[in-house]
Order: sequence, then structure tokens, then C-alpha cells
Amino acid sequence: MGAFKKRVSDHIAWLELDVAGEPVNKITRDVRAELKELLESLCTDEEVQAAILISRKADQFMAGADVEEFAMLKTRTQALKLVRDGQALVNRFATIGKPIVAAIHGPCIGGGLEAALACTYRIATDSPKTILRLPEVRLGIIPAAGGCQRLPRLIGIRNALDMILTGRSNTSRKAVRVGLVDELVHPAILDAVALKAARQLATGWRPKRPRKALDRLARKALVARARKLVLAKTGENYPAPLAALDAVSHGLQYGLDAGLEHEAAHFSELAIGTVSKNLVRLFFAGTALKKAYSLPVGAAPPRSISNVAIVGSGFMGSAIAGVAAARTCADVRLRDKDIDRVVKGLAGARGVVRDLKCKGRIDEYQMRRLEALLSGGIDWAGFGRADLVIEAAPEELDLKCDVVAEVEQQISSDCIIASNTSTIPITQIAASARAPQRVLGMHFLSPVAKMPLLEVVAHSGTAPEVLASAVTFGRAMKKTVIVVKDSAGFWVNRLLAPYLHEAWTMLEEGVDAELLDSELTEFGFPVGPITLLDEVGLDVVRQSFVALLQVFGDRLEPKEGLEQMVNEGRLGRKTRSGLFSYRRGKKRRFDASVYDMLGAAPAAPTTEKALSTRLFYLVLNEAARALGEGVVQCPRDGDVGAIFGMGFPPYTGGPLRYIDEMGATNVVATLEELKERHGNRFAPAPALQHMAERKDRYYEQDH
Repeated sequence: MGAFKKRVSDHIAWLELDVAGEPVNKITRDVRAELKELLESLCTDEEVQAAILISRKADQFMAGADVEEFAMLKTRTQALKLVRDGQALVNRFATIGKPIVAAIHGPCIGGGLEAALACTYRIATDSPKTILRLPEVRLGIIPAAGGCQRLPRLIGIRNALDMILTGRSNTSRKAVRVGLVDELVHPAILDAVALKAARQLATGWRPKRPRKALDRLARKALVARARKLVLAKTGENYPAPLAALDAVSHGLQYGLDAGLEHEAAHFSELAIGTVSKNLVRLFFAGTALKKAYSLPVGAAPPRSISNVAIVGSGFMGSAIAGVAAARTCADVRLRDKDIDRVVKGLAGARGVVRDLKCKGRIDEYQMRRLEALLSGGIDWAGFGRADLVIEAAPEELDLKCDVVAEVEQQISSDCIIASNTSTIPITQIAASARAPQRVLGMHFLSPVAKMPLLEVVAHSGTAPEVLASAVTFGRAMKKTVIVVKDSAGFWVNRLLAPYLHEAWTMLEEGVDAELLDSELTEFGFPVGPITLLDEVGLDVVRQSFVALLQVFGDRLEPKEGLEQMVNEGRLGRKTRSGLFSYRRGKKRRFDASVYDMLGAAPAAPTTEKALSTRLFYLVLNEAARALGEGVVQCPRDGDVGAIFGMGFPPYTGGPLRYIDEMGATNVVATLEELKERHGNRFAPAPALQHMAERKDRYYEQDH
């Protein structure tokens, strides 16, 4: 069965897309061949005066190319042929000699948007499900079917670069404001309005659009500024944004055809490069983690979760409540002992919902409906009907055990209890429960609305269906979920602790804090380690170090200076006093008095990247050690967890993938050198040494 159905009525051809067996209309090789044949038939069909491109798949317009196709590319010649074929197909929309209306409802992404750009007229529905996006840079490539050429000509170079260089989505409302879409309609009348537009276009009418071109000097200045911003944000770790910028600039200066040549040349280089390969692997890993969780044979199916109760309405509890309501439409009840904290928590949870409205993802009615799902109080009302209770109390074992004991007196026998602990083993928390089989961990990363990762932690007695239910609900919250072993720190904090501990050690040595931050951000971390200490909160960091002593021993020795700063109330950004000075809540500069407090003398200058090497290789070593202990189920989960949970640079593919690329032997050699200079905490993990001896890899070679 074909992907397209063509029907002609009153001289208007309807090109109806529905790729069978796929959740989205992705553009595979077969779909491209069918579409090419269809466009050629339109060109020669004298009965047809105009056409309408529309999807018949529910809430989906058209996605981009099949990622699996370019993931298999091995040579520049293969990549060049693929992109040339794609360009020729999209160009045909613009050259068949008959107007085409793109009637868009649902996501219009990548090659789907490039096809729409080549159409004569674009109509989009006002549904929040309708988004327009060119996400290619996030896969390490560029829009290369004309996106870097047609988009700036249509909406102006400034708006186009904002979409192309970031991969950011535009709502249909914003799209019509910037001129990307000609008309905005309700989904119920999309067909009727598209037909009216096609008939009007068939008479020779064309929409008048304002010119978006800038003069040569203004364009040159804007491109130079954009290049500076790209380099400041990502350096040269990600070549795709710089290549896209070049393709846009070249096309505007020398014309559409020359721009397409540049697009093809850049794509053919990027698609076979290491960065793109790693980002594509990450894409596939994330996709795999969204699939149904496998249950043991004979286990009960996951439980349906529509009522959630949360104990603790502080920063984490309120954020979890807001995300749960906004993304799953579950009824959410917040509970705390103090009514003022409940009120503040509900305000925070509603803020998560209202943020969606501000971004155009939901309308006013939907916002009110989601806000109505949130309630709270100081009693246990609503807990009796809860399917899931999430404990979000402070990180103290006795307190969490007391909360679990109280919760069990209020809930039904099949309700699940999840702890949001970040470091305490779930076994210790479950030990206080009457029914430990329904207790597990759901470790949300902060800030909950932005951080994509969720660690789900089962102890040895957790029932399989309880684990599957938590994973399923986490995915419903739009989280990337990894299942981790019950051990102190789980996966993310297991890697983050030595990283932050070593950063503090370097402060004690008098290392230039801002230089250290700069090196790590240049390498690809979203923020430097010193800034991260302040962002997390020094009290939280200290608490984490104490909790992880049982795992790390003398590799995570106590820090007196950290203890002193916490005792003085210098906790970081939240108290506007920590390692940095702050003005109006914004970080200004590193506070040099910290060195005096630590008794540190300025360290001698080091060779370039020597500082980042210490921190980076500690993470590699700890990842190998933790995987060897079975903290994550496979290298894929470990790499996804490191990237989505602690900001490990995505272009590397993750710490375990990076070990493969560097070679375990080379990583061990570097760690041995660091051990000689800085101490036994850099001693290569046994699992890593074993890999080096056997010349093993975590991943099979790509075929």
C-alpha cells in the first residue's frame, strides 16, 4: 500500500499522505520515489490546475528524512547522492508549474518543512500540536533540501537563523507572525480553507509577501554576530551550526543554486563525521528508551496511574507536581505540614503549567483545565485514591522512613510509593515499609521541567509490575527513563560526585576558578564545575558527599572548607552568596575571598586543557567502575544518563562511547599519569584495566 493517495476533484488534486505502519509520516526512500512519481504526474495532468498537500494521519503532518538512512552513510559520495536526490525532489514542488498548498496540521519537521517551504502557499492549524521545526543541527547535520535557502528568503535571515541554528520549534501562531505560514485556521476547517486557497491560486492569484532581504553590509554584520554567538555557546565542538550559517550566507550572496551546492557539500561532510554519528546514536538510544518496558514472563502488567499524591511541597515536590499534571493530565495532590508551604508549592506547580501557555504550547482553556488538576493541603485528603505517592522530603533517611510509614496508613493496597531520593539506597527506605514490594525510587533531576532524565531505582524486593508502572509513568511525563541499580548515588550522582569533589580540591590548590569553568564549557559541558557547585547548592553538595562516603571511601574525603561555607550560610545562588558574588540574583564574578578561607595560594599556570583533563578523566573512570558494578543495565543507558543527567557533552556520545573512541588502553595510560601527579583517586578502575588488557569495547563497531 502506498504512502500517498491522489484524488482529483474539480481540477484540484489532493495529495493525501499516510505512511502505513508508521506513527509519523517520515520520508523514506520508498516515500521519496512515490512522491517523485506523483509530482511528475501532476505536471502532465491537464485536468489538474492546483494541488493540496495534506496528511491523513491523525495529528501528524510530515516528519523529516528517515534518520536510519543517513545513519548508514559511510562515504561522502553516498551522502552527496542522498542529499542531491532530496534537493531535486523538494525543488520539484516549486517547478512543476502548478500551485501547491501545504495544509499543515501536526508536526511539520525537517524535510517535511522544507517541502512545505517549496510550496506556493502554507496554511496551518492553530492547534498546539502544530509545530514547525528544522532540527537537523541537533543531529549534527544541516537542513540540506533547501531549508537554508528558502527559509531566510521567506522570513528574513534573523528569524531563519534562530530556527536553523538552534533546532527550536515554532508554534503555528508564531509561524504566521513571522511569515512562515500564510494563514492560520481551526483544524475543523483546514480542508475547506485549503480548497478555497487552491482554487484562488489556480486563477493566477499569488500572495503578496514583504521583502525580507537585507543589504549586503547588514547581512554580513548579522552573520558575523551569529557566528560569534555560536562559537561562544558551542565552540567548534559542533560543526553543523557553523556549516548552516555558511550555507545561508553563501546562498543569499550568490543565489539559490549556489546555496544548494553549499548545502549539499556541507551535508555530505557532516553526515559521515564523528559528531553527527554520535548525535544520531544518542537519538536512537533515546528512541529505544521510549519503548515499552519488558516485564518478566508471568508478571502483572503496568498499573494505570491517573491520581498522584506528593509529600513535600518544596522546590522539588512542587515541580514534580506541575510536570505530572501538565504532561500526563493526572490529578495531583500536594501535602505538607505547613499551609504556607502548600500554597507556595501549588503556586510553583501552576507556574509550570502557565509556562506552557506562555510558550504557546497550550491555550487558555487547556491551562485552566490543567491547573484544576492541582490541589493541596496539610491533611491526607486524596491519598486514599492515589495510584502513586511520590515522597519528596529532605534528604534524610529517618525522615523519609517516617514519611513512608505515614503514607502506608493512608493509601490503598495497590498504591505505589516512590522516593525522590538522590543518594540514599532505596533498600534502606523500603526497610521501614510494611509492603516493601511496592516501594522504589524515582529520582528526578533539577530543574524538573527542563531536565529530561528520570532514574527509576528498584531494590531487590520491588515487584516487577511496580517497576514497569513507574517507568511507564515516567515516560508519560516525557522523561527519558533509565532503570538503575539500588546503590548510593545511583548513576548520575555517582559520576557527578567525584567531578565536583575534584573541582573543590582544585580550588584548595589555588586553581583559577573562572579558567577552570571556561575550560569545561569549551569542552562542551553546559556550565563549569565551580558554577555548578553554586547552582546545586553547597549544602546539597556536602550532604551528597557524606551520603556517598560508603561507596567512595577515601576517594571522596570530607572538605573542611565546604563545611565552613555551609555553616556560614554561603550556600550558593539560592542565598546569593557562595563561590560567586551575585547582584539581583545574577552571577557576577568568582569571590576571591574563597581562596583566603581555604588557605589557598594562587596555583602556577598549567598547560592548556590540563585542568579539564583531571575532571573529565575522573568521570570516564567512574563511569567504567559503576558500569562494572552493574549500576546501569548497559553502556547505552549509562551514556544517555550522563548526557541527559549531568550535561556530559553530547557530541562525544557519552563517557563510555568516548572510552571506545579513545581506546581503553589510552584512557588507562592517562589515568596512570594523573595518579602519579595527583594521587590514588585517579587509579584506573579494575573494569577499565580489564578492558585495556583485553582490548575490549563497550559497543560493537558500527557496520
